Amino acid sequence: MSLKYRKPLDNIISYAPAKTIEEIERELGIDKIIRLSANENSLGYSPLVKEAIETSFNKINLYPDFNCSKLRTKLAETYGFNEKQLIFGNGSFELLSLIGEVFINPNEESIIPEPSFGWYKVVTLKMEGKIVSVPLKNNGIDLDYIKEKINEKTKVIWLCNPNNPTGTYFSEESLVQFLKSIPSDIIVVLDEAYYEFVENKDYPDSVKLLDRFKNIIILRTFSKVYGLASFRVGYGITSEEIIAVLNKIRLPINVNFLAQVAANASLEDQEFRNKVYLNNLKEKQFFYKAFDELDLEYIPTQTNFIMVDVKKNSLEVFNEVLKRGISIRAGIEFGMKTWLRITIGTPEENKLLVHILKEVLNNNF
Repeated sequence: MSLKYRKPLDNIISYAPAKTIEEIERELGIDKIIRLSANENSLGYSPLVKEAIETSFNKINLYPDFNCSKLRTKLAETYGFNEKQLIFGNGSFELLSLIGEVFINPNEESIIPEPSFGWYKVVTLKMEGKIVSVPLKNNGIDLDYIKEKINEKTKVIWLCNPNNPTGTYFSEESLVQFLKSIPSDIIVVLDEAYYEFVENKDYPDSVKLLDRFKNIIILRTFSKVYGLASFRVGYGITSEEIIAVLNKIRLPINVNFLAQVAANASLEDQEFRNKVYLNNLKEKQFFYKAFDELDLEYIPTQTNFIMVDVKKNSLEVFNEVLKRGISIRAGIEFGMKTWLRITIGTPEENKLLVHILKEVLNNNF
């Protein structure tokens, strides 16, 4: 059969997520794999989430709340958001897709830092938009270079802050100067999936910028610090005008009932969130020290992962580490051929990873 699908799909490479633990165990015949490849929360999730889910099973025969009303109110109360400026999605992937569907017309341009989160390209190409790639400078997003690439066709600028995969960030001062200097009808997406892990004080308080800049859309998630990756709960914060347009094509009932329950419960436990933050703070220092001792270049990170240059083919190192029971990410897929991206896990996981990495790097393979 000759399929007649939309031709822009020819330009899209299917998204390649990290392999599941089950896939790896089956392929390698290993009983237990530690996954430090997907930037998940190795500390798990709040015990309040489990309690809330267990008491909610009697309602799973009912449709969930279309507006995520309880979660909306709780999130607004916790962080001081305006409820009317919130939109929820089946993870940030859905919200990114909605933005593309609403704002990108054929032949209009998206500006995307390179390397950064891969879904921005998919979103652009499926809408027949054109990608304008802007290389990083010193492993960070170069807002000045991005500004130079703006023209009358520019429709959306995708900014991952902190950036995935490099873990770098730009400051509030840099962001404000950038927003002031560009046309106000260009949508600027601030993908802040990792913002809870940032320790530097000059990181943007982007929500407070919404009153000044109506063209920004801030995206955050419950997948990282709250450990709810499997529930797929992302949310956006932006102007009411943009929310209204996005809601026109948002899938009805896009966040399932138990996901809403889990996210709401996680907001009750800020002690757990702080525990995750402090573990990340401590353990990235462990990696810094270990990499210094191994004389390996690394990128200081504001996220729950770290990039390190192992000075060898990253795919080969990845495979050797995987054989020893730990999954990490080869930087070759980000155009960083000798780099690895490693999720910051528990102290025990991190020590084992460093031990294995030393062993692999000291062997000729």
